[in-house]
Amino acid sequence: MAPPPPPPPKTLPYNPKKRLTPATTVLKPLSQAEIAMYKTWVGTGTMKLQKRKREASPDTESAPPAKKRLTRDAVAVVDHYNSRPDVGVLQRQDSPIIGLKNFNNWIKSVLIQRYAYPALIGESIAKGARTRRDRKLFGRVLDIGCGKGGDINKWTKAKIADYVGVDIAAVSVNQARQRWEGMRVNRFNARFAPLDCYEYPLSHALDERYLRAPPIDVVSMQFCMHYAFDSEKRARRMLENVSEYLRPGGAFIGTIPNAESLLDRLDELPDDAQDLEFGNDVYKIKFDERQHEGLYGHKYSFFLQDAVDDVPEYLVHWTPFVKLAEEYGLRLVYRSEFHSVYQEFQEEKEFADLLVRMKVINAEGESAMDEDQWEAANIYIAFAFEKIS
Repeated sequence: MAPPPPPPPKTLPYNPKKRLTPATTVLKPLSQAEIAMYKTWVGTGTMKLQKRKREASPDTESAPPAKKRLTRDAVAVVDHYNSRPDVGVLQRQDSPIIGLKNFNNWIKSVLIQRYAYPALIGESIAKGARTRRDRKLFGRVLDIGCGKGGDINKWTKAKIADYVGVDIAAVSVNQARQRWEGMRVNRFNARFAPLDCYEYPLSHALDERYLRAPPIDVVSMQFCMHYAFDSEKRARRMLENVSEYLRPGGAFIGTIPNAESLLDRLDELPDDAQDLEFGNDVYKIKFDERQHEGLYGHKYSFFLQDAVDDVPEYLVHWTPFVKLAEEYGLRLVYRSEFHSVYQEFQEEKEFADLLVRMKVINAEGESAMDEDQWEAANIYIAFAFEKIS
């Protein structure tokens, strides 16, 4: 006969001697509301679980404070820009609207050279100074809405000393940081932070002492300021962040859609039009309503081929905006539609040569844009303000 099986081993109760937390404490699972919140939470360092005591009735758990959430439209903006791949330089040249993209970059270069350079080298914008080619690295730039860092190379050529890039889309911010880290020459100091600059002060993401010492010389907001104009509160927060750390004599430059032009196109639609939409094969704009009460929240969705997919945007009524900016010590020094910027600067040798180098036109003067791209470019305006107090 086989020997009897050995007796089962004695089991010891779980009783650790060095317990880090009380025995009644457990990790509480995230609620559905918290899961939804963290999906759109701004920043990579905020998605942390904390040990909390389980409440008696988890079914009655309340949602996180609303003030910590992004608005639905902000979520759409974040999702869109985070999901767009950061393609390389060669792949970018295959874009079906590469002519338009090059032209937009030329416009931004004009703004930087004409209005940012004087502020960076400490001269008045009104003098229209150009850069000193032999100067050392100097000046600080705050790039609000930096995206994936598409303008970093422009600021490198401006020979800045310090760059601060901020954007609502955390993935894009990380890609901008990687682009800066991959630079080989003329690399300036840089810091990057994910933040909704239309909802929170910059000091929520960056040390205030760092922002103030020394102060910012140039604030740049390219193709993004209009997202702030869903409410007066957010527009004012945006201007506070622009003005708070910008030194007197500093420059605020940017590009936005031209509200007057868009409203004119909207008025041209037939009264019985079911869809308040206009555009062409390159871009489309669709308004939620024909008439809107008040200066803020006049919403439309914007589509741009190979760039923007039906993202919610808001009209910026120019004259009221200029008056609002004056409350924050910002004086308008330049405003022009894109086609007028081209007419104004195309004959200046520096900018004429740049048109060819940036492949906006070829050596024979032929444009890289077709008519649809040219129409899309001219829904925008370029602007520059000077900090006066």
